[in-house]
Amino acid sequence: MIVVRSGHVSLLTVGLFGAGLASPTSAQTPTVPLQHPGLAAALDSIRVWQGWTLEQQIELTEIEAPPFKEARRAEEFRRRLQVLGYSDAIIDAEGNVIAELTGDERGPVVVISGHLDTVFPEGTDVTVTRTGPYVAAPGIADDSRGLAVVLTVARAFRSVELKPQGTVRFVGTVGEEGQGNLRGVRHLFADELANRIDYFISVDGTGYGIISAAVGSTRYRVTFRGPGGHSYGSFGMPNPMHAMGRAIATIADFDVPADPKTTFSVSVASGGTSVNSIPMTASFDIDMRSEEPSELDELDRRVQNAIDGALAAEKARWPRSGVSLEVQIDTIGIRPAGRQPSSAPIVSVALAAAEALDQRSNLVAASTDANIPISMGIPAITIGGGGRGGGSHTSNEWYEDTPDSYKGPQWAALIVAMLAGLD
Repeated sequence: MIVVRSGHVSLLTVGLFGAGLASPTSAQTPTVPLQHPGLAAALDSIRVWQGWTLEQQIELTEIEAPPFKEARRAEEFRRRLQVLGYSDAIIDAEGNVIAELTGDERGPVVVISGHLDTVFPEGTDVTVTRTGPYVAAPGIADDSRGLAVVLTVARAFRSVELKPQGTVRFVGTVGEEGQGNLRGVRHLFADELANRIDYFISVDGTGYGIISAAVGSTRYRVTFRGPGGHSYGSFGMPNPMHAMGRAIATIADFDVPADPKTTFSVSVASGGTSVNSIPMTASFDIDMRSEEPSELDELDRRVQNAIDGALAAEKARWPRSGVSLEVQIDTIGIRPAGRQPSSAPIVSVALAAAEALDQRSNLVAASTDANIPISMGIPAITIGGGGRGGGSHTSNEWYEDTPDSYKGPQWAALIVAMLAGLD
């Protein structure tokens, strides 16, 4: 179990006491400061701006942000933060957008972020269609909703001149999806400012769920290689495609734990040039996940044994052949797993804030930008941005702007204010 780093306890206490909350070691439910004049004004503004928040979501969606090509959306996200009064907003060396609301230097540093990238390739039609409260387009919920929530909270705090005791950083990250391998948030926690991030909140998707545990993942591209040949004339040599099939069949029969939930999936397979040729290469991509690092390591070991076994079996199938067969395993993504107690202050604050807004929230495990800080022992969660959505990672992705969808950015604002502390 990951616990709060000792070096952050004092900062964490400052923030919670500043919001009128209990000590981090207390079992009391955090007090939600709804009567704080500045915070009350910010929350009321967010309610009034529900339509504005949706417009940010739509307009950002219509700027393509395929994997590793988030620059145009990043520049626009920075421009919007600058218009809101964050003139010093920057784009860092990795492509993340960062704006800052500075408080007391002795207070905690709280990051609230959404991710800029989508899973969709360059050239995808990202035109948003509207039917009443429904809007649809690739990426409209994941994660244009998160970006819109970050902008709304940034606007609310600036418009009422809310003064946090700590410092709040409003961030748009790159590389959250797929082979981006969390490169944006990795950079945030690898530079010289990493030691000054005390809380991390990612807003990703819709609803009011809280991701408080990080599902780790390991992803490989496995490639079998041989000289290839004519399917008839060269018959009798090891076949890379057959070796791949042996490996996949072995993996498919694995039993894995249900608790902690551990999963595997061969998701992409490719190779060959024609139906009448023994292929020179055959490859597959595999994704392995678990909430528990030791289970992920064990699954990884079994997968690699299956690959080695498939290579040996295919060679043994053709003992008179002198043709070579090799395998190469390339890592295409590693996301660390991690847990924090359900009683962790950041989790307690998020639950209390949701309840104060009459929203029910549940704790789940998933793979998000929060994986990195959670695995480092830094308090972190990923929350939904309100409203309803579906079809994530498909061309039919949609978002419903429900009558109370403004409670999503209100929830995020409450969490940030409670953690940063208020004068």
